[in-house]
Parts: sequence; C-alpha cells; structure tokens
Amino acid sequence: RVLEDVERNPVSFRKLITGTFALGKEMAAETGAGERVGLLLPNVIATAMTFFGLHAYGRVPTMLNFSTGVRNVVSGCGSATVKTIYSSRKFIEQAKFEDMVAAVEAAGVRVRYLEDLGAEMGTATKLWGLAAAAMPRLAYRMVCKRQDRDPNGAAVVLFTSGTEGVPKGVVLSHVNLQANRYQVASMIDFGPRDIVFNALPLFHSFGLTCGTLLPLLSGIKVFLYPSPLHYRIVPELVYDTNATLMFGTDTFLDGYARFANPYDFYSIRYVFSGAEKLKDATRNIYSERFGVRVFEGYGATETAPVLAMNSPMHNRRGSVGKLVPGLQYRLEPVPGITEGGGLLVKGPNIMAGYLRAEAPGKVQPPEDGWYDTGDIVILDDQGYVFIQGRAKRFAKVAGEMVSLAMVEGEAAKLWPEYRHAAVARPDPKKGEQLVLVTSNPGASRSDFDAYAKSRGIASIAVPARVLVVKEVPVLGTGKTDFRGVAALVEVQEQGETSR
Repeated sequence: RVLEDVERNPVSFRKLITGTFALGKEMAAETGAGERVGLLLPNVIATAMTFFGLHAYGRVPTMLNFSTGVRNVVSGCGSATVKTIYSSRKFIEQAKFEDMVAAVEAAGVRVRYLEDLGAEMGTATKLWGLAAAAMPRLAYRMVCKRQDRDPNGAAVVLFTSGTEGVPKGVVLSHVNLQANRYQVASMIDFGPRDIVFNALPLFHSFGLTCGTLLPLLSGIKVFLYPSPLHYRIVPELVYDTNATLMFGTDTFLDGYARFANPYDFYSIRYVFSGAEKLKDATRNIYSERFGVRVFEGYGATETAPVLAMNSPMHNRRGSVGKLVPGLQYRLEPVPGITEGGGLLVKGPNIMAGYLRAEAPGKVQPPEDGWYDTGDIVILDDQGYVFIQGRAKRFAKVAGEMVSLAMVEGEAAKLWPEYRHAAVARPDPKKGEQLVLVTSNPGASRSDFDAYAKSRGIASIAVPARVLVVKEVPVLGTGKTDFRGVAALVEVQEQGETSR
C-alpha cells in the first residue's frame, strides 16, 4: 500500500496505476494534448490519480489554489488559459465553493466532476486501466506514440502565494520536479519503512514535491490529509498512521504542538519546516515535549520548491541549511544593506517561467535562466544560508534599512504564544515607520521598547505603533497574508483620520 487518505482505504501501486490510466483516458477524450487543465481538489487519492492521469496523456495539471478566494482562482484560470476544471461535487458542497464554481463558469471555464466521469466510464476503459497496470511501460509507450514528449516541457502549473501581490502562474517542467526530488533525497535519509504524513495542500509546491512526489516516486507510503488547519485531528492521525516523516510550516506545526499529546509523535523521525521562518519556540517544543527534531528549509514555488535545507548531517540553528546540490548562486548588492545580498539562483530545478494575467498563456522564462528570489541572505564560510528578509520587506526609517522580518522575529521572542506581522507605512518625518500587528491582546509599544533596550536593539527597529487584532491574516499555505495585514493597518488609519 503506497497511498492512503481519510477514507482509510489505502491503494497499491497497481491500483494507483489502474486509476491513473483509466481516468486519464476519460479526461484525454475531452481535452487536448498539451492543454493546461485545472484541478480544484483536496488532498485525496483521487487527486493523485487525476494528476498522474493528465501526465500520462500529455496534459498539464494546473493546481488551483482555492484558499486564495474566488477572484484569484478566476484570475489563475485566465493566466493559464484553462478551459476545463476537474473537481469533486462532494468537495465543492462540503467546502461551500458553489460561488467559486459559478464564477469560473461565468468566465467561460467548464467544470467537470470526477463523480460524473466515474459514472460515465465504460467497461472498455476500466479494462484498459487494468491492462495498463499489468504492463505500465508498454501502456505508456502506446499512449506516447500519439504525441511527442519533452522532459523540459510543462509538467505542472502552480501559483505563487500572493503574499505581496496577485498570484502568478509558475510553470514547472518534468526536469524541474525530478531534479528537486533528487536534490532533496540526497540530503535526507529515508527508506521503504518510512511513512510520510502530508497535510500540506497539493496546490502548494512544498506539499506537491516534498510531501507527495518525493516519497511516492521513491516507493514510500504517503498519507494525504485534506486540511493542515485541523490542529486537533492531525496529531491523532500522525499517531494512528505510525507516520515517520512530516512536512509543515511554522504556523501549522505550532498549531499541532498546542493540541498534541506528548505521545502523538512517538513514531516521527524528522519534521521538515518551510514556507516561513521557524520560530525558536516551535523548534524547542518539538524537541523538549515530543523528542523530535525540526529541520528548517527554504525555497520558492519557482524553484520546485527547495533551495536549501538543514538535515541530520548538516544542521545549524537559525539558518535554513545548505543549498541543494547542482545549484549555482550569486549575491547582488542591495542599496542600504551592508551584510549579505540579493540571492539569485540557477539550476535544473528553476522554473520554465511565469504565466501572468497581462499575457495569458504566454510563458515568460527567467532571464538567462537566473531566478531572483527577492530575498536578502548571508552565506557563512561553511555554506549555511541565513535569510535576512525579503528585499521588499525592508523599511527605510530615518535613512536606515530595517528588516520587517527581524522585527517580527523579535516580537515572536517577546510574545512567543502569539502571531505577529510588521508592515511599513509612510512617515512625514522619517520617511517610513514600522507598525506591528499582533494577536497578543496585552501587547504594547512600551513593552516592545523596553524589550528592545534590554536586548540592545536599535530604536529605529521599535514599531511606532502596535495594532492588536483578533487574528493575523494567514493564507491557506500557512504564510502570513501581508496584503491582508496592510489592509487592516489602512482601515485603522482611515478610522483615526475620520475622527
């Protein structure tokens, strides 16, 4: 058994291949070769079958991020020129996405349900699936005779998180996915006895490549769970499935730790964290309460996704580990930044290009193959990467550059039980000022100022204002929604102005 979901009916490779070829044949009959086909599905076995089924027949799965809302899903369909979406009627009803379906249909996109495809599937197609599972290499060669296959051709379209703007479509090739799979595999130890628990959505590159493709294509069992936000349920299922490897973001891992029994993670060997900075409090609770090491990594959708990671052999606290093998890099100077530089990377895992709303369907490759991460980093003499922050997430206060990520990190040390986000706002005297948005109901600027003085932190890094909110906005991937945070600050400012 290699794949299981919440239905608790695990499937073997043979059954997975059967479903892949049978479902793929049905979808191929109503889509064109090379067409980008939308998937609006949760983490279930049928999603994996649909994904591989589209691959088998030369279609390009386009993973729609339903957590970003109706507007972004419709925009994504336009950017990728999606004509058909495959979804599940049960999923749409349970998630209450009827408005989303209506919106994409109004935009001219056809929505097909897997339940209907299954009901329409004839005996001949089912027999074809069984025969293909018995002779998968031959079946694949028979399918491939009808069209040219290019390993550098599009394998999947994912979308950026949209933390700082409208999500862009990211086209990853088969080479990109396979290269990153092997890059990661070269840095961690795993074997046939391991079980991966993956609650990260497949529309997220971390959940797709690391949580699903890496283990599944290595013969390791994967348990798919549909939502990383079920903080009480996930730890219990990790225990029940005897999972040994788990992937997550700091937000999700912190949530699990708050509700987990100390024995829930007894079988876990390693936890790998990415997508956002791992807080010391999260790392410590897994180590002290559960006896589990959390290894922090770093990447981007555009890099399929892993760029660097800590591992059992190479681990340095505070860093995101060492760059993966086969990756070229360079650091470019950034005005106002004295330590580190802007990180640009080039290698086999770098995307084929972007799909943008202003140029639908046109893939825009990175210049000369170099991808600008937009991050300012420091590499020490042993090759460990330390992220200083996003180039866009620096504020210029009184002529000095201040990292918003650093301010958030200090707030997390002062108030570790809460979530924080820092934004820069215009200031008539200093150019910009810092505003800290926090979920700590007792937070105050004076407390942060006193903490900063005790730690020797420069006064320009102390927020001019502290805004307390019930919840700091978070995207479905676990990252902070900085656009949402900025909107909260703007609403507060407008309210103060109107008084």
